Amino acid sequence: MRLGFEHTYAALPARFFAAIHPTKVAKAQMVVVNRGLWSEIGLNPKDLDDSQAAALLSGNELAEDSTPIAMAYAGHQFGQFVPQLGDGRAILLGEVRGRDGILRDVQLKGSGRTPFSRGGDGRAAIGPMLREYLISEAMHALGIPTTRSLAVVTTGEHVYRQEVLPGAVLTRVAASHIRVGTFQFFAARGDEEALRQLLDFVIARHYPEAKTADVPALAMLEAVTKRQAHLIADWMRVGFIHGVMNTDNMALSGETIDYGPCAFMDSYDPQTVFSSIDLGGRYSYTNQPGIAQWNLARLAETLLPLIDADKNKAVELATKVVEDFVEHFELRFLECMRRKIGLVSAEDGDADLITRLLAAMQKSEADFTLTFSGISRAATSPGEAASLRVLFTDADEIDEWLSDWHLRLARDPQSPAERAETLRLANPEFIPRNYRVEEALQAATSGDLQPFNRLLAILQRPFESQPEFEEYRLPPPPSEQPYKTFCGT
Repeated sequence: MRLGFEHTYAALPARFFAAIHPTKVAKAQMVVVNRGLWSEIGLNPKDLDDSQAAALLSGNELAEDSTPIAMAYAGHQFGQFVPQLGDGRAILLGEVRGRDGILRDVQLKGSGRTPFSRGGDGRAAIGPMLREYLISEAMHALGIPTTRSLAVVTTGEHVYRQEVLPGAVLTRVAASHIRVGTFQFFAARGDEEALRQLLDFVIARHYPEAKTADVPALAMLEAVTKRQAHLIADWMRVGFIHGVMNTDNMALSGETIDYGPCAFMDSYDPQTVFSSIDLGGRYSYTNQPGIAQWNLARLAETLLPLIDADKNKAVELATKVVEDFVEHFELRFLECMRRKIGLVSAEDGDADLITRLLAAMQKSEADFTLTFSGISRAATSPGEAASLRVLFTDADEIDEWLSDWHLRLARDPQSPAERAETLRLANPEFIPRNYRVEEALQAATSGDLQPFNRLLAILQRPFESQPEFEEYRLPPPPSEQPYKTFCGT
């Protein structure tokens, strides 16, 4: 069987990866498959029955045109540099060209040991794999650039973590799996030739306009910087916290990658951290822009010899690009937040209006998603302001804000119908509430997929009211807080 795989990355020199086959599993069984994505990337799901698909997507069988590899990369993990990481439990089967002409990676995650496993078992438990499937598809529905999930297959085997758990393999689809850490891998070895080859590859794959620039490496850095600034602003507009923004988890494509200890904020607090291992709050909600810029500085360091032979000049040029991240982020975030309060025009006082709202939300511990959903209702039906006011402990403060906001809305050029649509598309009714995600994953781990499938269906329509699922809009009861997430390895 041939699936139309291409192998542009595997055509690079051998030091970029390790050729490795997935480890076969005892009994591959399909749990969930994304048939819409399957078709979108140019495959025909009707060509395979579930048993054939499970065999392919567990690694038990390989398509004739597959050339499986594990990619090499390094990375800063919580600020500490590790010169060799790599795909320790992931194998790239190949690349497929979708109906839109775009090339995408198809990768198995949890497919067994590789030369980069560093003592790990190379396997994955069903809970974390379904979690990545659920959150990545929710992010896609929210309009946020992300890797996507094609399928989860159980293995008929167990993995051993803090407890014995059912094993599973996730099939992930990505624009590519090249990370900041991929450049760091070769920079740490002083391999300038490999850096040039990698630069050429990334430009051809993601930033073709940089090829004709005066300094292609600098043009790529500029493009990556702007794309990352927009991505972080998109995360923060929905209260998403990645949880582990190591340099090996920053994709050069500008997609969200690696859904380990991530979660969505309930009560608004800029210092919110979910990861059980982030004891210092390095990857808190409010720190995400700064960490992204820090990661980009690490990328810039690897590109210096490709920017200019004069190191001082290269540093000066690269520093300017990385410093521009702040402006890119602030402009994008302000644009996102304007839309969240129903504005499409710009005035000098808008940033202050938004800052005041966020300060009031923090003071009252108001729910992030429900606050903006309430604003959507209050903008179109003033009588709905009461349901927004109950989220705030200081009624006078929010009443003053609402008064100033209505005055600002009156100066915005949209019609009521246009504003209603702006607000609807900016403020989701449904996010992956952490306690709902855990409920679904616990049930799935015990063999009951109904809660998972129901939650997945709800999250694929985040901007619709779905009154029959009203309870899924609600924040967690006090007994479910504080919430912590754990790395799937």
